[in-house]
Formats: sequence, structure tokens, C-alpha cells
Amino acid sequence: MVEVTSEEKDYPVESALVAGEMRGWRAAASGTQTIRLIFDEPQRLKRISLVFEETETERTQEFVLRWSGDGGRSFREIVRQQWNFSPPNAIREVEEFQVALSAVTVLELVIVPDISRGAARASLTSLRLS
Repeated sequence: MVEVTSEEKDYPVESALVAGEMRGWRAAASGTQTIRLIFDEPQRLKRISLVFEETETERTQEFVLRWSGDGGRSFREIVRQQWNFSPPNAIREVEEFQVALSAVTVLELVIVPDISRGAARASLTSLRLS
């Protein structure tokens, strides 16, 4: 199951999760957004891949990737990172994380699209797990 705090109708979260899909996900509202993957059965994760793109607005984005083994009652942080988008030169952030996680019941991505609290909307081009 996937939960999102907001979603633009033409850019649903499934567009960031399905291989071959090019639109990605985009929030309907500005501000901090959360994408939460809730697994029916505990999962073992070895790799997490994220791709973010911003072609219009210069901004500094922060994201936090964390996981839970107890259904979301507690979380452990995998990474917290900032990235400066500066179109037209720096428009794509690609992150690959090698992990050794077992019994993952929830994977959560929290995106602060503009740490200066601007009106930017969060987006995610791709999220892949293996």
C-alpha cells in the first residue's frame, strides 16, 4: 500500500514507482510531503534508488529516507540529504543507496522541497527498490 500527503491528479505516485513510466509523482500542494510504502509482508532491501528532477525553480531540497520494522510505530533514519537545484545546469539528483535491511514493514520518504519555505512543490521522478 502507498500513502501520500498530497498528489497532483496527472502525476500520481504510481508514476514514480512503475518502471518505464516517465511522468513521476508531484504534490498538489507546496510544503513538506511524505510518501510511505507499507508492505503486506516484511521485506529485505538491498538497494534504494531515488531520482528527483527540477527544471524550472532554483531551490534547495532536503529529503529524509527512513524505515520501520514495527509497522510504523518507530523509524530508523537511512539518510538525510540536501540538494541544490539550479536550472538549467543542475536539474537532476540521482541517489543510489546500498543497504542491508531486513524485516522492513514501512519505508518512508519525507521531502522538504524548499528549505527556505518557498512555494515549491515536491516531486519524485523515480523510486526503485531491490
